[in-house]
Amino acid sequence: MSWQLAVLLRGLRHVARPRLQHVKEPITARIGFERLARVGCRPPPYLCHVHDSAGMDRIHVGRPARGKIILFLHGGGYIAGSPNSYAAMLGRLSLLSGLEICAPDYRLAPEHRFPAAYDDACAAWDHLVSMGYAPSDIVIGGDSAGGGLAIALLSHLCRAGTPPAGLFAMSPWCDLSLTGESLTRNANADPFLPAKRIRELVGYVLPEGEDAEDPRLSPLFADFPDCPPVLLHYGQTEILLDDCRRMAARLRAHGADVTETVHPSAPHVWHLFDGWIPEARRSLCDISYFARACL
Repeated sequence: MSWQLAVLLRGLRHVARPRLQHVKEPITARIGFERLARVGCRPPPYLCHVHDSAGMDRIHVGRPARGKIILFLHGGGYIAGSPNSYAAMLGRLSLLSGLEICAPDYRLAPEHRFPAAYDDACAAWDHLVSMGYAPSDIVIGGDSAGGGLAIALLSHLCRAGTPPAGLFAMSPWCDLSLTGESLTRNANADPFLPAKRIRELVGYVLPEGEDAEDPRLSPLFADFPDCPPVLLHYGQTEILLDDCRRMAARLRAHGADVTETVHPSAPHVWHLFDGWIPEARRSLCDISYFARACL
């Protein structure tokens, strides 16, 4: 562990996690998320960030490869986050990979509950295809809730016979029925996410009477015929550890080539802190290599 990561972990445990434990409503959480993104994420020089008429943010640095793209679905527990809050990290990923990144500004709960985000993710894919991208020209990515959303989209595309070139996910939230043992086993070990608030978060996202095991929301229960390569990054101390482990096993059961990178101490989606901790840069380089290899 680098000394920079050690300092970050201390700050998350003593500042960020207590704030998440006591935040009162989703709007406050959104404001705090945007503030953390501005402080934690350093944009690269010459970042180009354009919002188009279809509700999609196009992000790149330099001259990206033509005809190839990453479709990225941001995290934030389905109640927070935006392409704007992720622009710095996605700009760094574009710089390292040489690829343009498209990030949809999907609808958030509780104003727009399930399946709004899923429907928007499917619409984003359809928009890229309508622009002339073939499925084999697109790598799908996401983190946290957006990682689970990306895997849910992957299932839909695999079942439709139009899988992407590959998928990467950072600490994906894959089971909103909350059956993972690490939710309790890692409750004290996780330096960032407060386990005691996660059931409340599901209540914001899932309408009353809906099934938390719906594969559009919890891809742990989805099917993945003819699945392309998948890369999963997650931390050993995360409360979502078992979501990620079981998701990898589920994908492999469907014949997918799955690579898991498990960090022993890094926090949830440590990639956001590129420019501060060397672990983030190494992980973004790994994702960049994977995306280029898929394309």
